[in-house]
Amino acid sequence: MRETAYAKINLALHVRGRMPDGYHRIETIFAFAEAGDEIEAAPAGALELAVGGPFAASLAGEEDNLVARAARALSRRFGVGAGVRLTLDKRLPVAAGIGGGSADAAAALRLLSRWWRLDAEEAVLLELARGLGADIAACLGSRPARGEGRGDLLRPFADDRLAGAPVLLVNPGVPLSTAAVFRAWDGVDRGALAGWREGRNDLEPVARRLAPAVADVLDALKGASFARMSGSGATCFGLYASAADRDSAARSIAALRPQWWILATRLRA
Repeated sequence: MRETAYAKINLALHVRGRMPDGYHRIETIFAFAEAGDEIEAAPAGALELAVGGPFAASLAGEEDNLVARAARALSRRFGVGAGVRLTLDKRLPVAAGIGGGSADAAAALRLLSRWWRLDAEEAVLLELARGLGADIAACLGSRPARGEGRGDLLRPFADDRLAGAPVLLVNPGVPLSTAAVFRAWDGVDRGALAGWREGRNDLEPVARRLAPAVADVLDALKGASFARMSGSGATCFGLYASAADRDSAARSIAALRPQWWILATRLRA
């Protein structure tokens, strides 16, 4: 049994202030790509986790990653005694602003709910997701949503321009710590989020300082109809009028920057 951990995209991200618990109060529009990491479940006597794929090395030595924590949390909540072997095919770069770890944890919750035949209510899974991390609640549904609070207070979001839109994700191979980027935010509230096109990513200036390659990626995406950095970076995305335009841009960028990670996909409805 398999589940996709869909790549998360922040179409806009406004940071409104710091909260007493150390998190930041944000307003964001989440969208999700059709592609991402993959998790497979198989029978086992205990909870086991194996990691493979192009970015497996980035998780080497990580004894307690979010997938394992999500599995244990679900098992405790429902009193599951059965084991399971989870295999994570790590296809998305780590510390990249596209919710890799959060998407993996959310996918593990969805997968194990089916694997263990729990018939878990969405509210219960959301409670578990919020206890594991700020973005995991949005990643659980992996559908367009407006997020507030830590990003885990969600409302459905619909825009006919987004469903199935060709999108290109580009990362320059520079990991960016989410915590470090938020710490370096200047603390200025630049106003509420209205529409995603009219919005901004308040973390982009910080990310550009910490990883100047972000500016290079955005410059490479200048042919897109819309381009912006996602999350805390360094991944940026471009929306295109057609798959042909997207694929042409992907080929051009790959030829000029063969060391960059590039994913050509579409947005989920």
